[in-house]
Amino acid sequence: MSKKILIIAGDFVEDYELMVPFQALQICGFEVDVVSPGKKAGERIRTAIHDFEGDQTYSEKRGHDFRLNADFQSVEERDYDALLLPGGRAPEFLRLNQKVIALVQAFAGAGKPVAAICHGPQLLTAAGVIRGKKISAYPACEPEVSAAGAEFAALPLDGAVTDGNFVTAPAWTAHVEWLKQLIALLNS
Repeated sequence: MSKKILIIAGDFVEDYELMVPFQALQICGFEVDVVSPGKKAGERIRTAIHDFEGDQTYSEKRGHDFRLNADFQSVEERDYDALLLPGGRAPEFLRLNQKVIALVQAFAGAGKPVAAICHGPQLLTAAGVIRGKKISAYPACEPEVSAAGAEFAALPLDGAVTDGNFVTAPAWTAHVEWLKQLIALLNS
C-alpha cells in the first residue's frame, strides 16, 4: 500500500514549492493530497513564482492556478504518513487557521515526517512544535524560527536539513536535497 502525504497550501503559495513536490512524490509512488482551508476538491488556489534576481529580496510573479484534489474539512492526521508545507505568502495567513495549526501539531506529535520549505516553517513556529530543533527556512524567517526556540540552520539555497522528523530547506532551489531527505524518512 502506498504511503499518503498531505500538503496544506493556500492562495499565493510558491508555485514550484507546491507543483514540484506534488508531481515528484507521485512519480515515486506516493499518494499526495493537496488541501486548502475553506476549499473543496476541484476548486483552485492561485500560486506565485518567487525568483532570485539580485534584489534585496526575492521577486514575485503570478504563477499558475492549482486544482485541489481533496477537501480540507475532511482531512485528519491519522489518514496520512507525512505532512508537507510549501512556502510563498500562503503560510502567513494559513497560520491563523486553528485547524491548520492542529494538523501541524498532530503530525509533529505523532512523530510523522513534516517537510517545510521557504516560508512553510512559519506554520511550524505558529504551532509551537520546533523548540530545540535545527530548522531551515527562507532567511527572512530566521527571527521567528529562533523566537520559537529552534536553532536556525543557515544553509545555501540548495541545502536542506533533517532533525528528527522535520525536513526543512530555505527555498525551491533546494528541492532535490529536501525531497531526497523526506523520501529517506518515509522509507525508513
